[in-house]
Amino acid sequence: MVLACQNVSKSFGTEEILKQVSFHIEDREKAAIVGINGAGKSTLLKIIMGEMSADDGQVTFAKNRTVGYLSQQPERSSKNTIFDEMLEVKKDIIETDKKIRQLEQDMKHTSSEEELNAMLETYTRLTHEFEQANGYAYKSEITGVLKGLGFSEDDFFKPIESLSGGQKTRVALGRLLLSKPDIILLDEPTNHLDMDSIAWLETFLMNYPGAVLIVSHDRYFLDKVVTKVIELYGGRSQMYLGNYSEFAKKRTAIRESQLKHYLNQQKEIKHQEEVIAKLRSFNREKSIKRAESREKLLNKMEVLERPEEINADMRIQLEPSVISGNDVLTVTGLAKSFGDHNLFSDLNFSVFRGEKVALLGNNGTGKTTILKILNKLVRQDAGKIVLGAKVQIGYYDQEHQVLNTSKTIFDEISDTYPNLTQTRIRNVLAAFLFTGDDVFKRIGDLSGGERGRVSLAKLMLSSANFLILDEPTNHLDINSKEILESALNDYTGTVLYVSHDRYFVNKTATRVIELENKEIINYAGNYDYYLNEKAKRMARLTTLSEEKNQDVSSSSNSSSKQDWKKNKEEQAKARKQANALKKCEENIHITEERIQELEEEMAKPEVATDIEKLLELNKEKETLDGKLEALYEEWETLAETIM
Repeated sequence: MVLACQNVSKSFGTEEILKQVSFHIEDREKAAIVGINGAGKSTLLKIIMGEMSADDGQVTFAKNRTVGYLSQQPERSSKNTIFDEMLEVKKDIIETDKKIRQLEQDMKHTSSEEELNAMLETYTRLTHEFEQANGYAYKSEITGVLKGLGFSEDDFFKPIESLSGGQKTRVALGRLLLSKPDIILLDEPTNHLDMDSIAWLETFLMNYPGAVLIVSHDRYFLDKVVTKVIELYGGRSQMYLGNYSEFAKKRTAIRESQLKHYLNQQKEIKHQEEVIAKLRSFNREKSIKRAESREKLLNKMEVLERPEEINADMRIQLEPSVISGNDVLTVTGLAKSFGDHNLFSDLNFSVFRGEKVALLGNNGTGKTTILKILNKLVRQDAGKIVLGAKVQIGYYDQEHQVLNTSKTIFDEISDTYPNLTQTRIRNVLAAFLFTGDDVFKRIGDLSGGERGRVSLAKLMLSSANFLILDEPTNHLDINSKEILESALNDYTGTVLYVSHDRYFVNKTATRVIELENKEIINYAGNYDYYLNEKAKRMARLTTLSEEKNQDVSSSSNSSSKQDWKKNKEEQAKARKQANALKKCEENIHITEERIQELEEEMAKPEVATDIEKLLELNKEKETLDGKLEALYEEWETLAETIM
């Protein structure tokens, strides 16, 4: 065991974020922490790293174990180049190498045998340490990690202070991976990686000799890497063995089981209450005793609490106010360079009304730059951009630079849309999970996910008919991603976006354009289609897909017939049981009336003195009492089945 959290609790004001969270991480284990935004995932990592104190509970690391941590927004200001920054991680190896080289020189010039022997002993020890630390290959190791994270050799000597936020995050991740701690904690490590880099990181972490604890919303990534999932849900934690898909299945089964048990118990309680009320309505001594007996059992029942349901669904409704022309965007001869670095030249592509176009490509190829050029945030070196008739652009920026960090959420919306009433603003913000005093939070104090929701709220209010989105799923939890996917699929306008989220692209794109080798390549379909075309396997996969659809259709028809027949049988059975219950109640009523008549008859003075008559009436009453007892039992059995 390298890490254990025991009963960790944390509150902010009256809001209890973590409630006695407990889990452990074994040596070499790869685990994930999942949960909706606001569940406390990043808070838990900060508590584990000692950046934040817990209100209760404790965090324990195994003795003499090293820990590495990558936050969502690592803050590191450095004048180093990227490669020099990586060399700092290897400074112990570099220092050892210098000592070895110095010893080699010193041994050439010493005349003392005693000194030479001491130097040889030190030299042997240092070279062994150097070999153990992979000293002969440390530069190759740095190169491999940097290339794996999407940096070209031309990037190696760029100063870090000139990099974008995403590039700085990749540098921080590279430093962490090269430092090789016993346990790595990663908070959304794939947010600023392209698809090739994510695939590289998946392989690196799967083969990493230490333990890894990850917070991520990338379902593909978690499926590949982790073998344990810790879910934060309602402030509490639950551990599941397996990757993300296995966790999702188990969680769904557990939630369904919990809800089923709760609903069944509620149904049983209602049923027992109805039976008790009915028994009391018969108003006989025996029926009342039966009611009281059931009442005692009901009072002893341990009532289950209703399982908490995730109530964190955004409500996004995107709809253009004006319909654009058919030709939404035409780009011809587009070129852009930064200094001597040419991103692209002579790019040509078009976007038409109603399309959802995904722009793919490795990091550094210029995807975000293209979006910024379209939004006039960056000037192109050459080329022509033509917007169609009545086109109104709505822009979502992955770094949320369109937000004023000094404003409150409420002011950001009201200043952008001054004609909106306070009620309308609050309703819109509530749809994006900002309620009560949350609307007065300063944007600079918000998490990445919260800023993303504010940007989406502004986008929804814009009523634009051409949405340009740069990594819109960054910082969104899985529920929110699915809601955004549905909103874009229902959107009648046009969308052009950059995303590394493979699920998202596959669910929303109607066309993929890939920026590869400074050229645009078109694929007229979603992500699956793009992969199929790129691998030239479209024909075989289409055939398999058609066969599968036929099998599903055939199976569905057969299943429908069986379901119809089963429903008819169940309906007939239910009618038969209902008739039997009704008939039983009628017999109880008739029997009770006859017993009451006999009791009244036996109470008459003339009958009370007629022994023969009294015995005859009493014999009939005893028979009816037995019959009534049997009818009560029959009624209860039928009621258990029907009510």
